[in-house]
Amino acid sequence: MTRLATATAIAAFLAVPALAQDLLIERSTYTSPRKEYSPYVDDFFPNQVFFGDTHLHSSWSADSGLGGATLGPDIAYRASRGERVTSHSGWKVKLIRPLDFVVVADHAENLGLSDFIQRSDPLVLANETGKRWHDMVKSGDGYNAFLEWLRDESTDLIDEPRMAQSAWAMATELADEYYQPGTFTTLHGFEWTSHPGGNNMHRVVIFRDGEDRTNQVLPFSQYDSVDAEDLWAYMAGYEEKTGGRVLAIPHNGNLSNGYMFKLETYSGGPLTPEYVQMRQQYEPLVEVTQMKGDGEAHPFLSPDDVFADFETIDAGNLSGKEAKTPEMLPFEYAREALKNGLAVEAELGTNPFKFGMIGSTDAHGALPTSREENNFSKAHIAEPSADRFKHALVEAPDPALSIMMTDLGAAGLAAVWARENTREAIWDAMARKETFATTGTRIRVRVFGGWDFEADEVVRPDFAREGYARGVPMGGDLTNAPDGAAPSFLVRALRDPDGANLDRIQIVKGWIDAEGQTQEKIWDIACSDRDVTDGACVSDVGNTVDIADASFTNSIGRAVLSAHWIDPEFDPTQMAFYYARVIEIPTPRWTAYDAKFFDVEMPEGTVMQLQERAYTSPIWYTPAK
Repeated sequence: MTRLATATAIAAFLAVPALAQDLLIERSTYTSPRKEYSPYVDDFFPNQVFFGDTHLHSSWSADSGLGGATLGPDIAYRASRGERVTSHSGWKVKLIRPLDFVVVADHAENLGLSDFIQRSDPLVLANETGKRWHDMVKSGDGYNAFLEWLRDESTDLIDEPRMAQSAWAMATELADEYYQPGTFTTLHGFEWTSHPGGNNMHRVVIFRDGEDRTNQVLPFSQYDSVDAEDLWAYMAGYEEKTGGRVLAIPHNGNLSNGYMFKLETYSGGPLTPEYVQMRQQYEPLVEVTQMKGDGEAHPFLSPDDVFADFETIDAGNLSGKEAKTPEMLPFEYAREALKNGLAVEAELGTNPFKFGMIGSTDAHGALPTSREENNFSKAHIAEPSADRFKHALVEAPDPALSIMMTDLGAAGLAAVWARENTREAIWDAMARKETFATTGTRIRVRVFGGWDFEADEVVRPDFAREGYARGVPMGGDLTNAPDGAAPSFLVRALRDPDGANLDRIQIVKGWIDAEGQTQEKIWDIACSDRDVTDGACVSDVGNTVDIADASFTNSIGRAVLSAHWIDPEFDPTQMAFYYARVIEIPTPRWTAYDAKFFDVEMPEGTVMQLQERAYTSPIWYTPAK
């Protein structure tokens, strides 16, 4: 190069902005891929856990607003992101920490009706039924308007499409207004409220998209259909019309009287390949725990599981109109559904119940308070008071079938593993089932399954990188077992930093045996401060709960537990699933906090302490075909 050419090149280089200069240097110096010093440059895997509520109601749900609730979705969003708000009964309320994400999933049936009434909106005044209910509410007779709506809740007595369109547009606009990508995620959603005969088959429908897409449809309600197959068809139609994405999350099935996970269609027909494919596609998760009972397991179905009887509500269905029978139970609980799903897959080739797990509140008072000492419960009538323990949430004709306030749990939470707190990342984590449920605590838990994990890898700081590189996370699939190998699992759990120490980690396995029968077994794989012998902790963790003082100490248990576990009974020819259950040490239940705060005595038999827990989504094993 001549001296003039060199000078010209230097001048041209100096005229390039600094960032572009860096790029020119990099391109000219490195012509092939190189190993980077920074170990995080190429990380792609989820590296954060986010906690949220996928099932929060406000007064815009007719069963809440017509019943007297007044806190709308704006309060639900403000409370969820950690602001101090005022409850219906005047208490100041604040979460211990903000939620990372929330779905204000008001019921689709007459969405926003109470808001139209409160504002005396012309649309409701021009509607014959709406005007009658409006006048009843304004004259102080709102409860009878609620009862009238409730008696005919399967029929749309309003039947005004303009109200539905207006309410949905306002709901989606509010969700977008409160969305803060990276800090606080709001997802558009609603609840489809099918419960013919009082049998709860509800689903929360959650969109990945913003209002530019979601406003192209209206929420699907039981007025449209009470059959889940029609809901799935609506969801498929939404995706085809808008190019968006949507999923549905069934409630815990304990109030469905055998309908939630039954092995036939709603109309009573046999399961078909098309049916099971649609259910697997559009329902990747199940809400396994919430205020109206825990739906992981039942002692009748799992008599050898000493932790199965947790916040159990099993007297009847949602309305209290029909008593439950033992024959219904196998089709109500998640673990049994996971086992039955394997059997269906063996017959039809697809598993309709191949779902991950989340928890949520199902609170109807706009307050997502999931902790025992901060329990504002299911509805505005169940907020803290000296006598709330005396009352019923659902008063049945037969008192034995009523759901009492003391039956209700404090709540549940949904946890997802993702790289960022955005709608897309949170929704995608749900779709791939990289989620876990908690009963309201913020335990962190991570599970990987693979074929060659070693015991010392679970204590490595980079165990997640190796877990993704050589295995699958919760919600994943293992196939093609190497000759002579059994699945190995890495599990780590960290206590809620504001909560209780951990008691143990367990692996729950379900499988189909050589005779085609479903089986289950539980192993303790990590126990705090004591040994594991033959898959069981050698003793209980102990108990520091002072019920009268509503207190406990973390002098027992561990803040962190981890384990490497290999299935000692693995048969490569048998389909199976594995999930982790993490148990905390005993702590006071909300009833103990109420008793102390209000200086009242709870009725004999009231549960006053509990062991909070987390359930991970399963990892499935499928033999090579």
